[in-house]
Amino acid sequence: MAVFEYKGLDASGKAVAGIVDADTAKVARARLRKQGLFPTEIHAQAGKGTRQGESILDMQIDVASYFQFISARDVSIMTTQLSTLVGAHVPMAEALSALVDQTEKAKFKVVLSKVKEKVVEGGSLGDAMSDHPKVFDDLYVQMVRAGEKSGALDQVLARLATYADGQVKLQSQVLSAVAYPILLGIMGIGILSMLFLFVIPRIRNLFDSMPGGAEALPLLTKVVFFFGDVLVGWWWAFPMLVGLVVVGFRRWVRTETGRRRWDTWRLKFPVFGTMSRLVAVSRFCRTLSTLLISGVPIISALRIVQDVVGNVVLADAVGDAAHSIQEGQSIAVPLRNSGEFPPMVTHMVGIGERTGELERMLRVVADAYEDQVDATITAMTSLLAPVMIMIMGGAVFVVALGLLMPMMNISQMIK
Repeated sequence: MAVFEYKGLDASGKAVAGIVDADTAKVARARLRKQGLFPTEIHAQAGKGTRQGESILDMQIDVASYFQFISARDVSIMTTQLSTLVGAHVPMAEALSALVDQTEKAKFKVVLSKVKEKVVEGGSLGDAMSDHPKVFDDLYVQMVRAGEKSGALDQVLARLATYADGQVKLQSQVLSAVAYPILLGIMGIGILSMLFLFVIPRIRNLFDSMPGGAEALPLLTKVVFFFGDVLVGWWWAFPMLVGLVVVGFRRWVRTETGRRRWDTWRLKFPVFGTMSRLVAVSRFCRTLSTLLISGVPIISALRIVQDVVGNVVLADAVGDAAHSIQEGQSIAVPLRNSGEFPPMVTHMVGIGERTGELERMLRVVADAYEDQVDATITAMTSLLAPVMIMIMGGAVFVVALGLLMPMMNISQMIK
């Protein structure tokens, strides 16, 4: 199915422009007339088809569009804008048209155009968004549907925008915590590679000409030369080995047993396990609170949270809580029995259930744990950088010492 850009007039004679998807230009014109629009110009979008009078060989291909992706920040900005437009009582079709015009990414523009088209044809916004699960996940769609049913869509969209902003902020914090140590690691590996590939082979020729040759070298120097020989002779094997390990690991994690073992290990690993648990618990509390405030039924909300919590072990505990609710029991009991949720969470959930203020209690817990995540990330950032410097510096020191030891022996022999 091709994507066509059009210009034309609406029923009141106002100039309009936008995008519509159809198999042919004729079908596109028919769809526009069905929407009450009268197209004056219509042509295939670059990279999506050919314009009238062009051959396949003359077709323009928008290479950049193939490398575009719709990020969580894009969805967050769009949600904020849509909430503002809906709160101002702008008709949904016109609000979506404004979003299509404002969006710069071609892929996102196409998605919003399809959403607008389905809404104009009489579908609900939630159903239109559900056709694009890679952009609008189940959490997003369920909240929009709840907002449409309750008549408070603008408020639900505002909560969604706040939630999305929080998730983007959390992702940015986690990435910033590991970015600097990773950069240090890459620089250290680059320095060591330069030493092994260019410096050590030249120095080795000098040591081979010494009386006794390689047999007279210290053990540390022999080890350094061994690693240098392996790196020079088999450098091409290291990227292949890393690639095989990454592919094998990803396939293993996709299996049920592998994913469960990996998620269990993630929660128990020193330092990183604590941060992983804090992030997952914070996401659980924030998401459940947002869903409940938006009017999503608690069982449906727990099922959604089970999919977005990001850890199989914790997801099982959430699933047990949903099953407990269906049997008329408490949420807090299965969460407490799992042993995976901190006592503060289970106590606050229990209090919220008894007082009827579960949403507020979950929001309080989410705020508290997000503060802990901030503190943990700050501590990790300040700790990982010097650790990486010590590791890289130690490796360079060992290599340098292995080269200096026989050179000191040469100086003594000359004296």
